[in-house]
Amino acid sequence: MLSIAVVLIVLWLLGLITAYTMGGLLHILLVVAIVMIVINLFGRRRSDS
Repeated sequence: MLSIAVVLIVLWLLGLITAYTMGGLLHILLVVAIVMIVINLFGRRRSDS
């Protein structure tokens, strides 16, 4: 799951760098990536305890 989030963040950054925007899709990718990272972090904390 973390690797998917990293890929989404990289795609978002590439979209910003190349100035190729598809409306709000790039920002949606960023939000999805951040949500996946947060879910992954909370999932690890619950499994550790």
